[in-house]
Amino acid sequence: MTSSAAAIPAIHQPAERRALWRSILIHALLIGASILMLYPLLWMLSGSVRPQDEIFGSSSLLPSSISFDGFVRGWSGLQVSFGKFFLNSLIIAVLATIGNVVGCSITAFAFARLDFRGRNFWFALMLGTLMLPYHVTLIPQYILFLQIGWVNTFLPLIVPKYLATDAFFIFLMVQFFRGIPRELDEAAMMDGCSPWRIYWKIMLPLSLPVLATAAIFSFIWTWDDFFGPLIYLNDINTYTIQLGLRSFVDSTGQSDWSGLFAMSTLSLIPVFLFFLFFQRLLIEGIATTGLKR
Repeated sequence: MTSSAAAIPAIHQPAERRALWRSILIHALLIGASILMLYPLLWMLSGSVRPQDEIFGSSSLLPSSISFDGFVRGWSGLQVSFGKFFLNSLIIAVLATIGNVVGCSITAFAFARLDFRGRNFWFALMLGTLMLPYHVTLIPQYILFLQIGWVNTFLPLIVPKYLATDAFFIFLMVQFFRGIPRELDEAAMMDGCSPWRIYWKIMLPLSLPVLATAAIFSFIWTWDDFFGPLIYLNDINTYTIQLGLRSFVDSTGQSDWSGLFAMSTLSLIPVFLFFLFFQRLLIEGIATTGLKR
């Protein structure tokens, strides 16, 4: 009896050892992949506090000396203070995010809950725009905005967001809305609620995760957008952060790499904080939207 009881741990010991080594190997690979992906970010952080002449002259990730001159030059080294670029990017990102959430949620509610002629056709047509490259519509849009006097203003970057131009978010919200029981709509209609009141009082409060997901992606994509501001903004007083960062690189003269890395580091802070505060809603929105049918 004693020998058989002692043999049981011995039988499971090789399996436990293999599981332990497998776990160690997986964690080592994940740590290595994380370091590989974070290396450019760490190199940028290191370059932001290095002296200007040491940025490309040393292969070490750790600087030999710490200098914050790059932050000083980067913030006030251009014709306009870099704080102006932060303000411009914040205005565009916040207003565009609000427009995307409002416009796409209303459109998604119509596709998911309202019955109108040609609904399936228009929904399929909307999904088809996902396969349409942005550059195809760029020239007609630019000509339109030029004729109405919107070029060199924030309007081309903000107003289209209120017209539900992002089919990805519409599709995401439609899938979520379809998972909400229709009995809630029917009960509200029996109480005299209009479609607009159903949307405002029932659908939006129940759709907070997917709305947060759309808001987070909209804010990050708008904040990081370079091509749109490059096309429509010509005056340095209207530049966003991405255009301001480009100003540090001069192909015909000397580039301020230390200032570039310093301001690039600061530009990541709003995106990081925005994601940090809403990451729970982001994960919940993606997970629950994937389960809706």
